[in-house]
Amino acid sequence: MMAFQKTKMNTTLLPRLLACSSFVLLISLSSCYYDNEEALYPVRPGTSSCDTANPTYALTIQPIMQNNCQGCHSGSAPSGNLDLTTLDNVIAGVNNHHLMGHVMGNSYSLMPTTGSLSDCNIAELNAWIIKGMPAK
Repeated sequence: MMAFQKTKMNTTLLPRLLACSSFVLLISLSSCYYDNEEALYPVRPGTSSCDTANPTYALTIQPIMQNNCQGCHSGSAPSGNLDLTTLDNVIAGVNNHHLMGHVMGNSYSLMPTTGSLSDCNIAELNAWIIKGMPAK
């Protein structure tokens, strides 16, 4: 009689133990997700962080424009009739207050339309403007 009870206990305990173990494993695997900061916020070559000390168009602003603006603001029919592929055009956008107005969403539609620029990109744009919008 004792051997029968032991076998019966094993057949009911084993599925419960497996189900419980599977549940714990599933929960632990899904809770181990984390964001890799380096993959989400890549640093430009030659810089170690957000460079607001020496921003230039060629090294700082042009990559921001290429990655965030030129998808819509380039070519033969740029969105809003604003081509942001050259230094002169970006300076014109700054001088008429439209560029930063859109970037900041101040009384303008927020750009880029895919989401706002990073805090670093906004700080770099502001620093570049304050420093006189140097080309190199």
